[in-house]
Amino acid sequence: MPATLEAESTLTDRYQTTVPETVRRALRLRKRDKIQYVIRPSGEVVLTRASDNDNDDPVLGQFLGFLAHDIATHPGNLQWVSSDFVQRVQSLIGEVDVDLNAPLSEDDE
Repeated sequence: MPATLEAESTLTDRYQTTVPETVRRALRLRKRDKIQYVIRPSGEVVLTRASDNDNDDPVLGQFLGFLAHDIATHPGNLQWVSSDFVQRVQSLIGEVDVDLNAPLSEDDE
């Protein structure tokens, strides 16, 4: 199980702070990169690297953040996917060719 990293920083009189080196490395942040804050109802704040792509699904990032938090909080719930399960799923899919980037037609509604 990966170790949980912790870091802290201090707010200046102008409410500014330096992002600690461990956080910068973990998020692969460079100068002038943008960061995003998600404030959860519990008061927990999740800091992530902001996406450069304006076309990204806004919900996907939050969902992935939720998954990352859940995995970090409850690593015992993770389970391996067996090769039998993978083969079963592949047998159900068959030779279906799906273009995930194709726009949905109005007929699909």
